[in-house]
Amino acid sequence: MDPFSDVIALLRPSTAIAKPISGRSTWGVRYAAHKAPGFAVVLQGECWLSFEGALPVRFLTGDFLLLPTTPPFTMASHPDVKGDLTDPREGPVRHGEQDGDPDFIALGGTFRIEQANAPLLLALLPSIIRIPAAEGRGGRLHRMIQLITEECVRDEPGKEMLLQRLLEILLVEALRWRGIDDDEDRTGLLRGLRDPVLARVLRAIHADVRARWTVADLAKTAGLSRSAFAARFCDVLGCGPIEYLARWRMALAKDALINATKPLDRIADEIGYESASAFSTAFRKRVGCPPGRFAKTYEQAVLED
Repeated sequence: MDPFSDVIALLRPSTAIAKPISGRSTWGVRYAAHKAPGFAVVLQGECWLSFEGALPVRFLTGDFLLLPTTPPFTMASHPDVKGDLTDPREGPVRHGEQDGDPDFIALGGTFRIEQANAPLLLALLPSIIRIPAAEGRGGRLHRMIQLITEECVRDEPGKEMLLQRLLEILLVEALRWRGIDDDEDRTGLLRGLRDPVLARVLRAIHADVRARWTVADLAKTAGLSRSAFAARFCDVLGCGPIEYLARWRMALAKDALINATKPLDRIADEIGYESASAFSTAFRKRVGCPPGRFAKTYEQAVLED
């Protein structure tokens, strides 16, 4: 099993809004924060993005941007331009002078992920990911966004399914970029998967989540002593191996509960609990409510959205 693919599958990225963004001469615009992940690729020219508490960042042709959650930001033609607060629009956006050919063009948008397991994405990523065109992935990401943009304006059978697959590919491409882990102090699944020893352990956990794993079992899989393995796992993943297993089981449980396709005893069995009662106790302890209430609360939130 590929833990990386498992996580992306649980996130179910969907419902994309992708649109062309252009500008001419001097312009600037500010946006408020929102939970939806955002993405953009610069097709022509350049712009400057400013995030709270950070210096403006210059984005050039071919550069790709991914925001796991979208903080307040300013987009402008020059770093010293202060834009007016604007509400996002679904259609094409033109900034600055409205006549004449634009000197800046980008494709940008947002998408939804399954909120029940949204923390999985946030745990994987830094708050802002910029992949320069020079890194070589810009072309592939550009093509993905073009396909997403084209699909968004169509009304054809299979649209939602195709968008979900394209967005999954977009996320995988962005997460594959090795520069994402330049911060040696950052822990998480991506760093773990790039450690050959820990990757072997993570694949074993994901391949058999029902197993009664112990630290000793996992250390044997890693080929390390218990103490060396536990220390290495915690240093790279940010938690102990049994804690990681418990978190992954809860993520799978949440996914099963919100889809309401399996009875509680089957969910418990599939993720390694001896009974529905044992699972319910563990779920309540970690999530703060019983499984049934979690499912109902989620359903109500979806209906109100």
